[in-house]
Amino acid sequence: MIQELINRYKRMRTERFLRQTYQYSYAFVGMGQHSLTNLYPVLHYLGVPLKYICVTSERKARLIERKFPHVKATTSLGTILNDDEVKGVFVAASPSAHFSIASQVLRSGKSLFIEKPLCQTLEELDTLTDMQRLHGSPVAMVGLQKRYAPAVQLLQKRLHKAHLVSYDLHYLTGAFPEGNALLDLYIHPLDLVCFLFGKPKVVAVQQVGSDSYVLMLRHHHIVGTLELSTAYSWTTAEESLKVCTSEGIYRLLQMEELSFEHKPSATAFGIPMEKLRAHHETKEVLCQRNNFTPILLNNQIYSQGYFNEMEAFVNAVEGSHHTIVTDIKTIRETYQLMNEIIGVGSPQPSATRR
Repeated sequence: MIQELINRYKRMRTERFLRQTYQYSYAFVGMGQHSLTNLYPVLHYLGVPLKYICVTSERKARLIERKFPHVKATTSLGTILNDDEVKGVFVAASPSAHFSIASQVLRSGKSLFIEKPLCQTLEELDTLTDMQRLHGSPVAMVGLQKRYAPAVQLLQKRLHKAHLVSYDLHYLTGAFPEGNALLDLYIHPLDLVCFLFGKPKVVAVQQVGSDSYVLMLRHHHIVGTLELSTAYSWTTAEESLKVCTSEGIYRLLQMEELSFEHKPSATAFGIPMEKLRAHHETKEVLCQRNNFTPILLNNQIYSQGYFNEMEAFVNAVEGSHHTIVTDIKTIRETYQLMNEIIGVGSPQPSATRR
């Protein structure tokens, strides 16, 4: 009896996955390491009908068609934009080309998914926002995947009910000579605090070295400090967030674990009881990636948010249930913040993609 129930559940789960099909065709512009590692695997898993891959090299196009015979490789973006079967275009190319490619896709009226950085400046972002409104692209979203990470989604829900006090964020990597750290790296933590805490006001900025910063930001209900640095190591790179509330402390580590530590509240005549007797810390693990079981939910592509963001885009294009939290209109505060940081001495963005 138990075995029959188990088999039935497994069969229903498999059939539910197989019933998830898509009616439109899609195209992908770019084939770099980031795309191959994080984006293409999601499209393959979901079974998204990818009709075109667009690259700049004829040689690479020939190799693509040998490797993936079911896909048409092209060096012409116009070929894709003139094909009425293609409803959505994924873009992960050189940052210097993103604004131009995004402009052409939006002008065609097709839906757009584009990796960060969408563009180089706040003015370019406003131009693209106007283009979407003018030409009617149904979906236009940016690949800031941390907003879609399960731990971030859960943290946002918990913080919505909490009395916020302060936060402390560290984003520490090794040297980054191949690009601009602000646009290519720091856009992620800066966008994360905008997403979680709302519009920020810069209280203080201290640039440390050529491309590292210590920031103090004030939001409507909370203040925070950020250390954004390439002066550490890629081997032990760190991305951590601590949020202090009146009830306790949330800790988010590497998008892999979210925990909550309750604050001791008992006092006697204003004296904390924890000073009079031992306090046993209570740590509640709210979300944690299980490294033992290799299923979708425990894959880093899922825990980092790549899977959820790409599935949301395709579902939105197909007209099914979706939640888009990185529409190009929603990231304006992130670009305003980067614009203000640049204004206090940051080097101008480069055109090199990591």
